[in-house]
Amino acid sequence: MTRRFLGTGAGAVLASPGVANGAVRAPADAILSSGFIYDDAPYPQAHASSVVQVADGAIAAAWFGGTHEKHPDVCIWFARMDGGIWGRPIQVANGVQADGMRYPTWNPVLFQSPGGPLILFYKVGPDPFSWWGMVVESQDGGRTWSMPRRLPDGVLGPIKNKPVVMADGAWISPSSTEAGEGMGSHVGSNWRLHFEISRDQGRTWSLTEPVESPLNIDAIQPSVLLHQGGRLQAVARTRQGALASTWSRDGGRTWSPLGAIDLPNPNSGTDAVTLKDGRHLLIYNHVAHAPETPGKGPRWPLNLALSDDGVAWRNVLTLEAEPVPAGYAYPAIIQAADGRVHATWTHDRRRISHAVIDPSKLE
Repeated sequence: MTRRFLGTGAGAVLASPGVANGAVRAPADAILSSGFIYDDAPYPQAHASSVVQVADGAIAAAWFGGTHEKHPDVCIWFARMDGGIWGRPIQVANGVQADGMRYPTWNPVLFQSPGGPLILFYKVGPDPFSWWGMVVESQDGGRTWSMPRRLPDGVLGPIKNKPVVMADGAWISPSSTEAGEGMGSHVGSNWRLHFEISRDQGRTWSLTEPVESPLNIDAIQPSVLLHQGGRLQAVARTRQGALASTWSRDGGRTWSPLGAIDLPNPNSGTDAVTLKDGRHLLIYNHVAHAPETPGKGPRWPLNLALSDDGVAWRNVLTLEAEPVPAGYAYPAIIQAADGRVHATWTHDRRRISHAVIDPSKLE
């Protein structure tokens, strides 16, 4: 099997193209349950799920659904799981404007604020180059929702993955921009990471500078991990065949230049969470892009990887292996209060899958 290097110097890693690379099976009892959140829907396509544990202990998920991505009828949908059973999904946001114009919605991100409301961030706009950030809130765990409000100019909100809460109460929202989104130009890279920080429970936000990319790595959609000593790490999707990483030692205000880590990426979304035992768990497609299609690859298999330090990662479990036309994409992952891990992902662009995993079985 041929192998190639991504980048040079300290950031270089080996990326291995090919779908078969990621087949790893953990003990059968690692996956406690798995299935679809719904079977039937009033729309043909669904994508970009988010998962959260709400204040009353229930698990909830959100995603966008409509005719197809970018279609003006795409709305944000939400469902709660009570007593192990998913309730009927409800529509909680759309892109209808005051003047009657309608735009698609994108990338919902659920966030249970500590001691506060359940927050749903999402985007509205014709495309990722010109979309804007929106937010709605729920005081009752997602049963009812506030009127939508637009985030301040320049604030996009978490672009795909959940914010994290620091020891001092600050919210660190992982965000990114694509070409034409007003974050300035950068030679060799038009995908840029940045972070949005709130110190007043989301009332105001400050933005970091875009993360530097001396290796010309195009990166978007970061996830934030928590390390000892207050260090933060963000892991992101790229076009270059492997996942990228950046670090902060000052509470998210500044970030190190992007480097690559030793996991492949076919230009597909990922998510990650720091577990209660200190390990880091990442959900991703364990395949690099195909040689004949640089910057793009199949979105299967879907895997979990573990790391003790955020640097050395080990592929520990395959969640989905059977090829389907649109793959398994845009996963989300959390650890609930009982220690169990909940993951959601797009299944073939038609439905949203949910799995419950016992992280103690993963090694």
